[in-house]
Amino acid sequence: MYGSRINPADIREEDLVRADEQADRVLAWIEEAQAGLDEVTGTGEGASGQVTARVTAEGRVLDVAFGPRAMRLDSRTLAEEVVSAVARARLDAARQTDELMREGLPGFDPVEAAAQFEGLLDTPWRR
Repeated sequence: MYGSRINPADIREEDLVRADEQADRVLAWIEEAQAGLDEVTGTGEGASGQVTARVTAEGRVLDVAFGPRAMRLDSRTLAEEVVSAVARARLDAARQTDELMREGLPGFDPVEAAAQFEGLLDTPWRR
């Protein structure tokens, strides 16, 4: 619709109508797909492969597991492995959620929608 900077004077009524219709579609889809979203779990591994994590679609950590050699790592490296595994698990959950959205909402790009939303947040609304 627009770049990352939006001038309020450039917003047309049809843009608002289209955005409203898209929001209605997304909300309807969320209500229908909630069960599928609730089942999304992302998994991730630390760089050494000794730490794995599982998270929900919302990013809540379900579990962290340590391989047999994980305890040989120094505390700093082990902490970095845990953070890395959780971050990768969250990326995996986000990827799965995006896939579900693309399947359920043809023509909707969640990455583009997020970028547009970020653009709105960065827009100076004063004149």
